[in-house]
Amino acid sequence: MTQHNETTTTLNTLIATLIDSVEGYQKSAGDVDNPRYADLFNARARERQQAITGLQAAVAAAGGNPEDDGSVMGTVHRAFQSLREVVSTRDDAAIIAEIERGEDYLKEKFEAALRHADLSPEARDAVNKAWDSVKAGHDEMSALKHGTERHSPAGSSYTN
Repeated sequence: MTQHNETTTTLNTLIATLIDSVEGYQKSAGDVDNPRYADLFNARARERQQAITGLQAAVAAAGGNPEDDGSVMGTVHRAFQSLREVVSTRDDAAIIAEIERGEDYLKEKFEAALRHADLSPEARDAVNKAWDSVKAGHDEMSALKHGTERHSPAGSSYTN
C-alpha cells in the first residue's frame, strides 16, 4: 500500500469515528435532563465537527476522497451503539458513562494514528490538531463521569 493510501485510510477512519462521536454527542444533548450537560455535549459536537473538517481537508490535500459519513464498521459502530441504548433510559449518569467509554475508544484510535510512522507531515499536523479536541473531550468526560458518580442521586440506576 502506498503512503498516500495509508494516509487517507488512516485519516478517513478517524473522520468516520469522529462523525460517530458528533452524532453521539448530539443525541445525548437531546436526551439528558441537565441543561448544563446538553450545552456541554452540543459544544463538544461543534468542536468535533471542526476537527472533522480539518481531517477532510488533509485527505483532499493528499489526493484522497474524504469520508463524509459515519462508520457502520463493527467496532466503531458498537462503541457508540451502547450510547444509543443508554440514551433511551434518560439517565444522565449512565449517558455520561457511555460517552466517556466512547471517548476512550476514540482516544485509542488517535493514539494509534499518531504512532503511525508513515503519515505525511500535513496529515500528522491535521491529526495533531484533531487530537487536541479528542484529548480535551476525553479528559472532560472522564472528570464529568467521576464527578457524576460521586454526586449521582440516590435513585439513580447507574452503577459502575
